[in-house]
Amino acid sequence: MHGTPKYAPDASHLDYANPDAPKGGTLRQAGIGTFDTVNPFSIKGKAAEGLALVHDRLMARVWDEPFTLYPLIAARADVPDDRSGITFHIDPRARFQDGSPITADDVMFSYETLKTSGRPNMRRVYALATTAEKIGDSAVTFKFGPGYDRETAMIFAIMPVLSKAYWSGRTFDETTLAIPVGSGPYKIASIDPGRQITYQRVPDYWAADLLPNKGLHNFDTIVYDYFRDDMIAFEAFKAGTLDIRRELDAGRWASSYDFPAVRDGNVRLDTLAHNRAERARGLIFNARRPPFNDRNVRVALSQVLDFDWINQTLFHGQYRQVRSIFPNTELAAKDMPSAEEIALLEPFRDTLPPETFQQAWEPPKSKDPSDQRINMRRAGKLLDDAGWTVQNGVRMKDGKPFTFEIILSAPEDEKIALSYVRSLKRLGITATVRILDSAAFVGRLTDYDYDMVLYYWQNSLSPGTEQTQYWTCQAAQEKSRWNYPGICEPAIDALAGAIANARTRNELVTTARALDRAIMAGHYMIPLYYAGKDYAAARHNIQRPQVTPLYGIVTETWWAQ
Repeated sequence: MHGTPKYAPDASHLDYANPDAPKGGTLRQAGIGTFDTVNPFSIKGKAAEGLALVHDRLMARVWDEPFTLYPLIAARADVPDDRSGITFHIDPRARFQDGSPITADDVMFSYETLKTSGRPNMRRVYALATTAEKIGDSAVTFKFGPGYDRETAMIFAIMPVLSKAYWSGRTFDETTLAIPVGSGPYKIASIDPGRQITYQRVPDYWAADLLPNKGLHNFDTIVYDYFRDDMIAFEAFKAGTLDIRRELDAGRWASSYDFPAVRDGNVRLDTLAHNRAERARGLIFNARRPPFNDRNVRVALSQVLDFDWINQTLFHGQYRQVRSIFPNTELAAKDMPSAEEIALLEPFRDTLPPETFQQAWEPPKSKDPSDQRINMRRAGKLLDDAGWTVQNGVRMKDGKPFTFEIILSAPEDEKIALSYVRSLKRLGITATVRILDSAAFVGRLTDYDYDMVLYYWQNSLSPGTEQTQYWTCQAAQEKSRWNYPGICEPAIDALAGAIANARTRNELVTTARALDRAIMAGHYMIPLYYAGKDYAAARHNIQRPQVTPLYGIVTETWWAQ
């Protein structure tokens, strides 16, 4: 995306892969909730875990560079300096799992299908091509029209390639459990609907020795067993029915991993620092609805989260509080804005909160009881000013009490939400907590049907066009996007759109920091926590390379000893 690729054309393998890793064995992992489709590219249904193993892309992303792509199905790509188009030359060795060649017809079919029936982000990006043409049987060229940016060619290059022969005559935009003909290193071996999916390594996978794949995809069989929630999955791992567990709860990592298999040396615990963007996790306001369409109300409610108590009591002090939409990266706003950031923000000074141009956002202090009292008084004053006054111990406005609902997707989040509810009660506000099953939660999330939701955004070290799906007015109005708060601000629209057009890394960082300032100053979420580390537990026979890439653990490089 920016600068020069790390690997030269003659590189044989990635630095974080072991080219001599043995093949064989089974890797059993957990899925949470359920699934009802094996088509991950349609908006309908909940896709099974692991489907990225089935479908290769035109080019492959690697995880020790922010955003660089290397040949896979496309042996070569030609791109003009202005990135106004891209031509892919298909590797003549490229094959689907049924042995049929991957041709220009398949690429064209994939493009047309995903443009009309794929997920919304695919539809939006692929619609930017004004022309799409075959060049014989082995090349396809795309020309981009109005609205394209410098990332558009990159997004086209990670297009999944579908089998035209398989999908012709089938309805693409629906849930399905029919096993597809894929192009990746694994094929689906069996499905127990909603409970288990098993993948089998393709022994004659044509791309096994290409740079992005050498030393990867080492297990003969990969199984995802589904569990109702993560706590049950953890118990299954402790009981020995799973081989590997990625722990996302640092508190549980600190307190619950002293069980017999660990003490006996049958389970290895790895804590590995990484440099990727962590989830920007928080209690997210739905600013489409009153009273959260009032920024002063959002600021008030942001004052009373007792993060220090939550971190120490629930998570053994393992976490840091999120202070940015790009946690754990150089993209996060720091200190006072630079002259370059000010230049980007200045045209919108009249519509942005003054805090945007001041010190980067810092959470309210909560370590001492005196801090909490100060925060409560500040919150009370803001609510009074917004017309929410206390009457008989209850916050009221226009004869109605201040009440709202917080929806959650996981039982383990309930402790956080209830701690916050107790703080709100001191302000005279009644909040209720509701834990939903995975299908109901996804439905309400995609419909923006909530007052407040505990959720997150996931960014990368090279943010791009997805920023317009996260933060812009258009995304706020369209279901199944990711603008959960309903943000609609001219400055944020402009900055989100500018990120993908950055020509240098420095320009990207500057634009991201300016965007970060504008969003955090809007108080659209109450930031929660991140670790900056990966936690992984594995059976003693599951091995990994010594090198951890920029983005952290890549289990595709692991193997069975």
